[in-house]
Amino acid sequence: MKILQTLSRLYIPSLNPTLEFYEELLGTSAGMRFEIPQIGLELAQVGNILLIAGSEEALKPFRATQATLLVDSIDEFKAFLEEKGAEIIRGPTEVPTGRNMTVKHPDGSILEYVEHSKIE
Repeated sequence: MKILQTLSRLYIPSLNPTLEFYEELLGTSAGMRFEIPQIGLELAQVGNILLIAGSEEALKPFRATQATLLVDSIDEFKAFLEEKGAEIIRGPTEVPTGRNMTVKHPDGSILEYVEHSKIE
């Protein structure tokens, strides 16, 4: 059970102008970019920043989530977190990058856990 990367989340109205700014600021291209049309969101990762773009209405259910942790095993983290008194708010569910879940920690903070699919 290992956290592979921690991503800061930025909620923004439009991806393209913001994406270009952060690519230039961090000196790197987006490592991943995809849309989730059924909920009206577009996401991109630049370095350790996860940009989440959409309307205020589309972003509203996600704004309370403070960070994203990329992990090696959703199932192991789910068992560990439940044992420690965390509440699984959503998931685990399939997402374009693999599987995720949203968790409320015992201290009240809300984080997303993501396990990326293995690329063969």
